[in-house]
Amino acid sequence: MLVFDFQYDLPPERIAQEPLADRAGSRLLHLNRLAGRWDDRAFREFPDLLRPDDLLVLNNTRVFPARLYGQRSGQRIQPLSPGNPAQNFLRGRIEVLLTRQVSSNPNEWECLVRPGRKIGVGEKLYFGSAPGDPATGAAPELEAEVTERGTFGQRLIRFATVSDFFARVERIGHVPLPPYINRDDQAADRDRYQTIYAQPPGSTAGSVAAPTAGLHFTPEILDRIRERGIEIAEITLHVGLGTFQPVRVEKVEDHKLHRECYEVPAHAAQAINRAKAEKRRVVAVGTTTVRTLEYAAERAGEDRVEAGHGEADVFIYPGHRFRIVDALLTNFHLPQSTLLMLVCALGGQESVLAAYRHAVKAGYRFYSYGDCMFVD
Repeated sequence: MLVFDFQYDLPPERIAQEPLADRAGSRLLHLNRLAGRWDDRAFREFPDLLRPDDLLVLNNTRVFPARLYGQRSGQRIQPLSPGNPAQNFLRGRIEVLLTRQVSSNPNEWECLVRPGRKIGVGEKLYFGSAPGDPATGAAPELEAEVTERGTFGQRLIRFATVSDFFARVERIGHVPLPPYINRDDQAADRDRYQTIYAQPPGSTAGSVAAPTAGLHFTPEILDRIRERGIEIAEITLHVGLGTFQPVRVEKVEDHKLHRECYEVPAHAAQAINRAKAEKRRVVAVGTTTVRTLEYAAERAGEDRVEAGHGEADVFIYPGHRFRIVDALLTNFHLPQSTLLMLVCALGGQESVLAAYRHAVKAGYRFYSYGDCMFVD
């Protein structure tokens, strides 16, 4: 199966750069996969598209400000004035996107860095303010050292020990908006690039990207769903590096996904297994929820899930047999991306790509801050 088979043309102006003022004001493209037809709807109609005995599963991960801007250590240069330490290291701004915490003691992270080619093993990175910065006179909030070098800008870095690491990241970090949003993050993004049901991450940092299908929900929409008697369960998958990595192989089967931390609580597993036993639909909100449920079932080796936590790396593309998920609410995804392949696996490649072409012509807004699609 070729990656190019998942290509479609999208004019740049269709990529949403800002969220709508009203979360629930987005459009919804309803794809009936059995009939192979679609209807143009509004997201506010979503509760009415559900069946009274459905189980709706949400990913309650919280996005943390994983993008850090700082400075790198450099070759010693001649200071402008004797004894000026700032002139001994400054070489311009760098960007580090924290993607996965490898260990807490020492505090090591997998990350993406820019400029990737120039930052080598052993180099020191400073975030917040630089040591001896004449503009502030302050010490850096965080310091790190590059310990391993990977491909395509990937690095392993080790932070100097501080007692309040995550508090400092929250203070100086930036919302990790996707690269196709051509602007700097704003204060409003801390709220809008977050679902209303996001939960504190506990012992882990959280996600580096939002489970964007959930961005459309409001308390009123959830109330309407509950009023119809529809059961809701929550799982957690902390979105990681795989979301940002393009597919760089020609054959789909050759691609490997990065691991992402997940948890299926006992009460959620019970609700999911009960729904499957009663032959009720399990409706996943977002591709992250699909990956979690299908990996948990794969791990169990049955058409059920086991409560627990771990690291999921299941790659879903056409030909996958879905053990748990029967329907999916999702945003529109990048051409040739693993997320588009997942949607095609559930909805049928031909039907999904035809629906995408319709969405382009009909003026739907695409990607993270865009409209959504319901495949059932």
